Amino acid sequence: MLDLRYVVEHLDEVRASLARRGPDAGKSLEPIAALAERRNTVIARLQALREQKNEANSAMAKLDKASDAFKERRESLKRISDESKELETEQRETEAALDSVLLMLPNLPDPNVPDGLSSDDNVEVRRWGQEPKFEFTPKDHVELGTTLGMFDFERAAKLSGSRFSVLKGIGAKLERSLISFMLDLHTTEHGYLEIWPPALVTDESLRATGQLPKFEADLFKIAPDWQNHISAEVKKQLPHRELYLIPTAEVPLTNLHRNEIMEDLPVKYCAYTPCFRSEAGSAGKDTRGLIRQHQFDKVELVRFEQPDRAEAALEELTNHAEEVLKRLELHYRVVELCAGDLSNGARRCYDIEVYLPGQSAFREISSCSWFGDFQARRGQIRYRAKAGDKPQMAHTLNGSGLAVGRTMVAILEQYQQADGSVRVPDALVPYLGGIKVLRA
Repeated sequence: MLDLRYVVEHLDEVRASLARRGPDAGKSLEPIAALAERRNTVIARLQALREQKNEANSAMAKLDKASDAFKERRESLKRISDESKELETEQRETEAALDSVLLMLPNLPDPNVPDGLSSDDNVEVRRWGQEPKFEFTPKDHVELGTTLGMFDFERAAKLSGSRFSVLKGIGAKLERSLISFMLDLHTTEHGYLEIWPPALVTDESLRATGQLPKFEADLFKIAPDWQNHISAEVKKQLPHRELYLIPTAEVPLTNLHRNEIMEDLPVKYCAYTPCFRSEAGSAGKDTRGLIRQHQFDKVELVRFEQPDRAEAALEELTNHAEEVLKRLELHYRVVELCAGDLSNGARRCYDIEVYLPGQSAFREISSCSWFGDFQARRGQIRYRAKAGDKPQMAHTLNGSGLAVGRTMVAILEQYQQADGSVRVPDALVPYLGGIKVLRA
């Protein structure tokens, strides 16, 4: 959420910054000036009425209660009270309207973010490794994994519908090994504290990180009537609240410090979680295999930083995510997102894209974002630099370290061999119990 005072005092600057995201990004900005002016007028009038009330009370204390002057003061107080109640209601409604507008506004792009309106305008920053070359036509991960007995998409569809997967045998073990490898790297070498958070969260948690209210269609929500078939006696013992499946561990990790004042920054968390996304608006995209699933595994990195350290922390976090690919010796590149391709809450973002020979293309495997105080303001996540200082908004950052399914895809496709077997990256061999080659 943007700072209301800053928006009102720098309206033209904010409008120009939002316009970098696209022509429609700042449409909901227009009501803010009028609403803020009305709010200030109401607050000023309420303050004047409080002063009048105090003066009337002081004067009444000196008057005879039977006098006409006392009665006039009492009537005046009643009028002041009635007007104050109306203004207080108007203030609450105006502030609610302001909050609704601010909640829908995206973050302001950092001045260093490149201009552009789509992924075509993103800027490649660097590449690592060499593009794998084959003396045969490379297969995609679906064909490789199916032949190796790793995937069962048909039974997954029977269980849950489209865009779900069943991993079995060495496929399940490879998934588990990748999770352990990533967590070990980030905790032992990069200094992140491992967390095991809930996979169900409240709407307040999703509002703090920016998924609500704008992106509710992308979420899986526990239906409010799910308890209707349960007996009244059992229902009394159950919580009466609506919950959402997490789209990423960013949500519970960031909300660990909602409505708190932190004393010692930076704080660095990592977590493995299953993630759930409805993929609204992605009909027809990546329907084959593991690339775009409704349920997938991910290791997430989340950081809380002081503002003057946050930009450097983005570079460090991105390097930590890249290190996973370097250890696995997977060819990848890093691109900086242009203003028009930034996520709603990001101030600046790097995408790490791994090369997939089966598609002859780079595909995103991690987005590393710096949010400034956008999430912290929504979740009231503050810090105190030292004892006695006034609390300030912290800066939050996050990035995948990495998306596990897509890492598996990259291993299968980059390490495939002519006979359909797949070599195991050296760093992963100990996690697979010494297995060096995946064979049918």
